[in-house]
Amino acid sequence: MPSTKAPNASPAPEDAYTAEPFVPGRGGLQALRKAAADCRGCPLHREATQTVFGQGDTDARVLLVGEQPGDQEDRQGKPFVGPAGRLLDRALAEAGIDPEQTYVTNAVKHFKFTRSGPGKRRIHKAPSLREMTACGPWLAAELALVEPELIVVLGATAGKALLGPSFRVSKQRGMLLEEEIHGRPARVVATIHPSAALRADDREAVYQGLVADLKVAARALS
Repeated sequence: MPSTKAPNASPAPEDAYTAEPFVPGRGGLQALRKAAADCRGCPLHREATQTVFGQGDTDARVLLVGEQPGDQEDRQGKPFVGPAGRLLDRALAEAGIDPEQTYVTNAVKHFKFTRSGPGKRRIHKAPSLREMTACGPWLAAELALVEPELIVVLGATAGKALLGPSFRVSKQRGMLLEEEIHGRPARVVATIHPSAALRADDREAVYQGLVADLKVAARALS
């Protein structure tokens, strides 16, 4: 079947799979957040309700990175406002980290999903490496502006986005890692995504494992 694209048509911005052209060269987090609302750096923006940018204390000592927004985050435009976010706040407090003094964000800023079941509910679908890479400039800009003392990686996808495709949360969780991220030295603690505790059969045991990992982060700050 012949192509319907005009011979001289320019490719859509999302075809390049990079947010770089949309990231402002100056300004603070508010400028980043405003610019990110119009990001077309990959095709995920087409189906998502809105961009979900990071949020929290701009002088935070701890920056937490998750995978991507969920259904409620996509609707509300804020990260970690669903059940996983509430569980994360409880685990942080139990570990000795004030949730109000953290900055939380995701490796990918748009909700990726499939539709399934009665009413065609939106079901989370893991972002691809290409989509994570496309969104990388936003995360790099957040890290540069917040300048946290410690990064907490929540789950395998966030770990791969920051530490590379060889990252394995099962092997590297609960350890204080010295890494170079986006050209800057960084201290990192990896743990599971809080949603894993919500899905687990032995929910309490998995939750306590999350708390134990976050206590490593708390000790690194003390």
